[in-house]
Amino acid sequence: MTKFTFTGGIHPFEGKNLSKDKPIEVMEAGDELVFPLVQHIGAPAKPLVKKGDEVLRGQKIAEAGGFVSACVYSSVSGVVKTIEPRRTVTGDMVESIIITNDHEDRTVEFTGIEDYENAPREDIIKAIQEAGIVGMGGAGFPTHVKLSPKDPDSIDYCIANCAECEPYLTSDYRRMMEEPEKVVEGLRIIVSLFENAHGILAVEDNKPDCIELLRKLTKGDNRISVKALKTKYPQGAERQLIFATTGRKVNSGMLPADVGCIVNNVDTVTAVYNAVAEGIPLMERIITVTGDAVKDPKNIKVPVGVSYAEVLERAGGFNCEPEKIVCGGPMMGFAMFDLERPTTKTSTALLAFKHDDVSAAEPGPCIRCGRCIDVCPGRVMPNKLADYAEHFNREGFVEYGGMECCECGCCSFICPAKRPLTQEIKSMRKMELAARKAKK
Repeated sequence: MTKFTFTGGIHPFEGKNLSKDKPIEVMEAGDELVFPLVQHIGAPAKPLVKKGDEVLRGQKIAEAGGFVSACVYSSVSGVVKTIEPRRTVTGDMVESIIITNDHEDRTVEFTGIEDYENAPREDIIKAIQEAGIVGMGGAGFPTHVKLSPKDPDSIDYCIANCAECEPYLTSDYRRMMEEPEKVVEGLRIIVSLFENAHGILAVEDNKPDCIELLRKLTKGDNRISVKALKTKYPQGAERQLIFATTGRKVNSGMLPADVGCIVNNVDTVTAVYNAVAEGIPLMERIITVTGDAVKDPKNIKVPVGVSYAEVLERAGGFNCEPEKIVCGGPMMGFAMFDLERPTTKTSTALLAFKHDDVSAAEPGPCIRCGRCIDVCPGRVMPNKLADYAEHFNREGFVEYGGMECCECGCCSFICPAKRPLTQEIKSMRKMELAARKAKK
């Protein structure tokens, strides 16, 4: 069997056995939920409710603040306690709607598009936009924008990112195993928006049961195929996924649509099905809670807005005091300083580890071994870029391809000198992007 891949990459410890065989559990919300008005890339959402208003589960509580924005829905019924800035997992203070849960679960009546297979393209995209769907792999780009390229006829491939290449994460795997019909039908809906497109379900080969199941469900469908990818990090990164499945290359100055591709996370694809076929907005998601410091690792369907502390409690809490808590995957996630922060549409995982290997490492000088260059999927020189970043040399940084870095962390992982290469490069990329924005 052919295994599709890209040049570079690493093979970190997977850690998926802790939770991959744990079926999805549905979690009930606590007494208070926080809904930040920025859970996506783009303009903040605008509140549609005020203090004292009663709300229903599935009710729109904030509308999109522009085309590149997304609506926000309440995942519980209750009363709006207040609207005020609250701190998120990134440390930012974000205007948020706080709702007191009445635990009555009074829900809006959902209505999907009855004959969505024959519905106009505009109606499908409107339903996706109205549901507040964003990229659920972590990026948070509004899905209706991604599905509205300038030239729809130029789209050749609609790729469902089923790779889940980050170590420890298993929520996408459980989604594919437990709701494969929704995954496949969601991709069919997306493919139907583009007359010339072919759908690809791209799955790493460490999930043979998923590959077999999805192939069985797509047998005879000449517009969708399943491709087995070589298990390697970062196989699920957008540029690497496009190259592995289509052979087409995307650089930092391009969008996937520029090479005829559109990529959506498997959870996003499922959310598209829910919105179009059933009329259900995005108000819950699956989060993997795992790590050697978690008492009972599992995959939990979480109402958006509950705190990470509540999610952890559902997994039994800690079995010891962790040295490191991470929001997201261990490669591209970030350390958490407080669990009393709200989950959002882009929350993917909560990891807790007994030991913090990164903090324990003592960085040393570069030994010019070239390992970072060998594993870099962006085919740049991380050691050189980090040097430029340390000396605030923006010109050299850009000249040597610093903007092509996807911040995957492969270079930092492989570096024998334990240099924080990714962190240095990431900081300089932000500075360069800010400088470019200031010039506009």
